Amino acid sequence: MSNQDLNQLRQRVDEINGELLNLISERASLVQEIGRVKEKQGVNRYDPVRERAMLNKIVDSNNGPFENSTIEHLFKEIFKAGLELQQDDHRKALLVSRKKKPEDTIVEIRGEKVGNGSPTFVFGPCAVESYEQVAEVAQAIKDKGLKLIRGGAFKPRTSPYDFQGLGLEGLKILKRVADEYDLGVVSEIVNPADVELACDYIDVIQIGARNMQNFELLKAAGDVKKPVLLKRGLAATIEEFINAAEYIISRGNDQIILCERGIRTYERATRNTLDISAVPILKQETHLPVLVDVTHSTGRRDLLIPTAKAALAIGADGVMAEVHPDPAVALSDSAQQMNLQQFNEFYSEVLQSIPVKA
Repeated sequence: MSNQDLNQLRQRVDEINGELLNLISERASLVQEIGRVKEKQGVNRYDPVRERAMLNKIVDSNNGPFENSTIEHLFKEIFKAGLELQQDDHRKALLVSRKKKPEDTIVEIRGEKVGNGSPTFVFGPCAVESYEQVAEVAQAIKDKGLKLIRGGAFKPRTSPYDFQGLGLEGLKILKRVADEYDLGVVSEIVNPADVELACDYIDVIQIGARNMQNFELLKAAGDVKKPVLLKRGLAATIEEFINAAEYIISRGNDQIILCERGIRTYERATRNTLDISAVPILKQETHLPVLVDVTHSTGRRDLLIPTAKAALAIGADGVMAEVHPDPAVALSDSAQQMNLQQFNEFYSEVLQSIPVKA
């Protein structure tokens, strides 16, 4: 075979490559359109029965030289790429996506604007134990000119024998203290049936890590006009975290604050592993404000200050941490809560680390 013949064959291969590319691109456009139709109809994008029927038809038409197994492999990859294209289209349409809304969402809670460029601080005891306990912490918060207090009334605990919170009585205590000290209340709700009731007592519905994928709770929180603080699950990917927020916003409630609180890894030096890189990713991918819970991510008082500084330095909109008048006698998480003196030191040092805007 002469060089001229070889060049002609190569030229024909190049032509076929171009034809294949055009056909694959045309197929991809059709797959995208099918995905949009299925979404409107509420139909699952992946249809294994349809995929198998297509593969059988293709294999039946195969006259070689490729083996049927090779043909199946090639077309499975094409099918997979098409499905991923449909999923990408769906992701681009997420209501929490910055592509959907380029400007930042600012969540206002009793005068505190979360996500407006100034750091927000949320402090308070792990669990509400008494009026006196919460009021003492509230006074310390108010003395610093802060606007928000956190406290658990419903406590999902690892052990069923641990303190589960005071329930409705705890919410009533939080409401009383909030009114007396002019503070906004952040408290966790664990049962969808309690969401509407809780709205009478709290200003922000917290959905904890263990409930991040409690979809009925997410939908219930989305149905009310109350800000939601959504914590990342113990082993949730960022994509799963974002989609959990989508459950809330899809019901009409766009007042969502994301909270990175550490994820479970093999490391035992800290209670969890603070995924600090999640902060800029969430800020890039969504328009929602992002807080970092330094208490639950570390479980160590000696790490609260450096991790809070790191959170704000990397772009977090604020920090959450636990404070108790006497952590040694706390009914839950006593080892990780700050006492009032440590709280003063924490706030002073973290505040000094915030760069002054020109």
